Amino acid sequence: MDLIQAIVLAIVQGITEFLPVSSSGHLILVPRFFGWPDQGLAFDAAIHIGTLAAVILYFRTRLTQMARAWIGSVTRRERSPDSRLAWAVLWGTLPVLIVGFLFNDYIEAHFRAPLLVAVQLAVFGVFLGLADRFGARVRDEYSVSWRDVAVIGCAQALALVPGTSRSGVTITAALSLGLTREAATRYSFLLAVPGTAVAALYECWRMTHASHQIDWQPVILAIVLAAVSGFLCIHFLLRFIQKIGMLPFTIYRLLLAALIVYVFA
Repeated sequence: MDLIQAIVLAIVQGITEFLPVSSSGHLILVPRFFGWPDQGLAFDAAIHIGTLAAVILYFRTRLTQMARAWIGSVTRRERSPDSRLAWAVLWGTLPVLIVGFLFNDYIEAHFRAPLLVAVQLAVFGVFLGLADRFGARVRDEYSVSWRDVAVIGCAQALALVPGTSRSGVTITAALSLGLTREAATRYSFLLAVPGTAVAALYECWRMTHASHQIDWQPVILAIVLAAVSGFLCIHFLLRFIQKIGMLPFTIYRLLLAALIVYVFA
């Protein structure tokens, strides 16, 4: 992989990871459009470290409060809104970890076809638009029940299939359960932290133990660029999500799905 491909894919990852448009789908499609070789799931997971760093940096104060509250709930059985939210994030991560552990290799081998990405983009784009249109949008992320956690967590597991969008499907589930746009988006971002950390670290471990030589220069550059672009994306999305809503993302997903079918069918 040359530096240009790494730079482009890193910026694509940073922007699309937090927008509800499927970063994994874009990481499959961009190389196809430019005629580049598929960079592989290992590189995709490596640059997730960049977007993971972005979300941790952006929510550093909130995450610190949640971590302290969670430790207090374990060591002193203290309960607070932050400790409850921390548990909600941890329990909500379990489904994607279980499904990823069991089916990661199968998904990598069989679910990276452009036409499948198009189907996922279109179907879950429509679901996103419907959830935004008909959801009550009256609750914040601190109000999630354990039923809500189970629903959103299982929805996140669906995002292992490229084209679904992790942020898109979790925001869709949260909106359908009555969370506001801002709350659904914040909870989706917080939910990304533990799962992305486990997946990215595992793939990086695989890369360091790979039998073939790895050129680390483009990988490290890509991680840095993904972090910068991801941080900016989070900032602007949370700032404007109440005004713009989810309709632009639904339209974009449908148009992109149509383009994929036109090019690859």
